[in-house]
Amino acid sequence: MAEKPSSKGKQKETTETESPSPAPQPEQPEKAPEKPPAYVPPATREKRQRSVVHYIAILFAAAFLLMLMAYLMDQRQNQAMNDLNQSLTGLQDSLTDQSSLQDIYEDNMQLIQQVGQLEEQVKQLEEDKQSLTSQLSDQEKASQAMDWFWQIDEAYVLGRYSLCRELIQEIQGAGLVDYLPKESITDNGRFSPSGRYQEIYDALY
Repeated sequence: MAEKPSSKGKQKETTETESPSPAPQPEQPEKAPEKPPAYVPPATREKRQRSVVHYIAILFAAAFLLMLMAYLMDQRQNQAMNDLNQSLTGLQDSLTDQSSLQDIYEDNMQLIQQVGQLEEQVKQLEEDKQSLTSQLSDQEKASQAMDWFWQIDEAYVLGRYSLCRELIQEIQGAGLVDYLPKESITDNGRFSPSGRYQEIYDALY
């Protein structure tokens, strides 16, 4: 007959069955061993410091150059503005001068026109003067011709024909026959002085 398990064995199996096995712990990565700081020789440190100093010096130099360039550009811009202002001032003065010249030119043109008008007036006055002089001369010669005519007519009426012929020759020699009026001075219907002279001349020659 088979042997029955003992109570201790059962209890042990029961305990083993009831108590759960512990969970497996995750494996932690192993830390790398810390390396000691690298050894930097003094010469390398000095070289690095010099490089930094050089870099800073280059930055200061670049900044100084930029400031200098900005200053020079500002000065150049100011000079350009001054030149521009001077150019504008010169242009304004030139325009003012041109305006003055234009005004002077217009005044001269007006004066030239006025001079031309005055010359035309003077020319007209001279023509009028010549016309008046000619009229005065004609009137003077007509007066002289009438003086000769009255003497000729009186000599003819008195029968002094020799004297009348002499007077006719004198008036012809003076060229005054054409200046005798060809119209009657009076309204009595008688001959004009020129017609009467021609009547006496025809009677004596």
